[in-house]
Amino acid sequence: MLDSLKRRLRALLPEPERLQQNRWLRWLGPALQRRHLWHFSRKGVALGVALGVFFGLLIPVAQIPAAATGAVVLRANLPMAVASTLVTNPVTFAPVYLAAYQIGRLVLGEDAAPAAQDDAALAPAVLATEPAQDAGWLARLGSVGKPLVVGLGILAVGCGALVYVLISAGWALRVRWKRRRQLRQRQAR
Repeated sequence: MLDSLKRRLRALLPEPERLQQNRWLRWLGPALQRRHLWHFSRKGVALGVALGVFFGLLIPVAQIPAAATGAVVLRANLPMAVASTLVTNPVTFAPVYLAAYQIGRLVLGEDAAPAAQDDAALAPAVLATEPAQDAGWLARLGSVGKPLVVGLGILAVGCGALVYVLISAGWALRVRWKRRRQLRQRQAR
């Protein structure tokens, strides 16, 4: 099953030569020719997916270029790094960011009640004048920003490390299982 999945993935991947002919990717030239970027090895795939999940969770914009650069620098599987950035998409964006905010708030020791009181205190200022409205918006954004950034960092590092360990361990277990099965078949003959 895993072998057929690998064959299907390889069939979907563009060839490095074709990517080099693309006018937008031509500047990457020699970097795209490196074989380790396209090889499906345990370490390369695990690291590629971990990088993609890390950058997919950590930054909301330019995830794919960041993951691709990380894959080139760390010698990870490039297609898996790029594809796994899609862990955050329009469907998962809100739950991921809400969870990150809650984690950040928990780690920083912030309560939800003071944020509600701040909103109540800011309401008259928002209604008063235009500059006060901008200040109120910035104050609310600042109160959300710190827990969100801390939570995204924790979530990105934790999920990236977890994915790396799970893929690496799963791959190793599958190889052991396959070798044991082959040994049993040889002994049965």
